[in-house]
Amino acid sequence: MLHGSGDYYAYLETLSDEALCQLSREENRAAEEVLVARYHRLVRSCARPYFLAGGDSEDLLQEGMFGLIKAMREYDMHRDASFHTFAETCVRNRLYSVLKSAAAGKHTPLNQSVPLNSSFFDATPSFAQLDPEVMLIDREKAANLLESACRHLSEFEVKILGFYLDGLAYREIAEMVGKSPKSVDNAVQRIRRKIARQLSSGEISNR
Repeated sequence: MLHGSGDYYAYLETLSDEALCQLSREENRAAEEVLVARYHRLVRSCARPYFLAGGDSEDLLQEGMFGLIKAMREYDMHRDASFHTFAETCVRNRLYSVLKSAAAGKHTPLNQSVPLNSSFFDATPSFAQLDPEVMLIDREKAANLLESACRHLSEFEVKILGFYLDGLAYREIAEMVGKSPKSVDNAVQRIRRKIARQLSSGEISNR
């Protein structure tokens, strides 16, 4: 059986995340591709809040993918967590590390970034290495920003924001709301501008 065949990829799709992770560590590129494709939406959903708050979407997505690769290399199936839990924690920790560097002035475009979805803080404690005090401050900041942002968005934009933070692609969101992908893109850019104005005006405190 050829690893590159359609039948083999179909077989891999039936495997668990843990089984795919094990195969990828045995240098099975097909298994690695299937696992990366399976988690691409998760990485998008983790990275997108920072893009809305001022980061570069492609850079953040790349950083998130580095976190996923780290998870694939270091996951231990004998520990008390699923691969999904470990992978999400690795992705979020990678993004958090980038955010800390930004706060130190190493990545200026990210200096005003804060997470918009509270699930950023739902990582399993056994894997997370976040400062609890920083987490508390950022969680309050995130909740305030999201609440304030929604007050400035139209009903359509609020709906788009929800789907966007869930990691859906523009095409998928367009199908959900019955609009064109271009309309979705325009809405995302409007949302981003409104959030940027809130941050730059001081309406949301960054302290």
